[in-house]
Amino acid sequence: MDVVRPVIDDTLVRRMVAAQFPQWADLPVRAASFGGWDNKTFLLGEHMIVRLPSAAGYSVQVEKEHRWLPKLAPFLPLPIPTPLATGEPADSYPWRWSIYRWIEGDAAAPERIADLSGFASSLARFLVALQRIDTTDGPRPGPHNFWRGGSLSTYDAETRQGIALLKGKIDTKAATEVWEAALKTTWDHPPVWVHGDVSAGNLLVKSGRLSSVIDFGMLGVGDPACDLSIAWTLFSGESRRAFRAMLPLDAGTWARGRAWTLWKALIVAAGLIETNAVEAARPWRVIDEVLDGRSIDA
Repeated sequence: MDVVRPVIDDTLVRRMVAAQFPQWADLPVRAASFGGWDNKTFLLGEHMIVRLPSAAGYSVQVEKEHRWLPKLAPFLPLPIPTPLATGEPADSYPWRWSIYRWIEGDAAAPERIADLSGFASSLARFLVALQRIDTTDGPRPGPHNFWRGGSLSTYDAETRQGIALLKGKIDTKAATEVWEAALKTTWDHPPVWVHGDVSAGNLLVKSGRLSSVIDFGMLGVGDPACDLSIAWTLFSGESRRAFRAMLPLDAGTWARGRAWTLWKALIVAAGLIETNAVEAARPWRVIDEVLDGRSIDA
């Protein structure tokens, strides 16, 4: 993954917007508190946001979102981002970038959600709708989405390295068993659409309910197991059971979803990827949830 990241601030954004979209040159630009890691986000006026990929590996996602989001949106039960314009490289910024319509809401967190089981069911209904959309010409797993929807074997060496590095800190035997059990399963069905990054930061809450799903940079078509990680990162107990009950997926897919969750938590905990401070503090709880023998059903 790329590690060289350009300096992206409101001055740069204001200058590029003014040069390329003069109709919006007078609108204020300010950094958003939810700026993210893959993309830096800025508010443009009161009704738009500007998103700039933070590294080359994320830049290919701009064209993909602009092509596919308008086609997916009519079939989904919740709002998703609406692309308004594509910016070109300029000044010190080397990649294409996006302007979207602003969607009101706060990032999902337990204290903002009125009914976590109801929230889980709403998200499951969204994923079911997404998976039912025609996948003709949809982007297959690859570097553009870091192989979301593809085979877990892509990250086999990385996962085993993470387990080895965390020896003495986690139950390495249990972690290896979870991983190897998932590798024995496959998705033997036609590919379906996957969001690729169903995380709390990409789920918006309004009035205590799920109001929107955002950030489709990891979008692709393939195995939906990668979209199940939220079952361990946000849900537990009753809410996890509600999420699973709404999704018509077999035990093997849930085993792979568990393994996708473990992979990400391991590489963050082991320091194998560069990440933000908030995300770096989360993996230990997630690893505990994943390695709990009841974690799929409880």
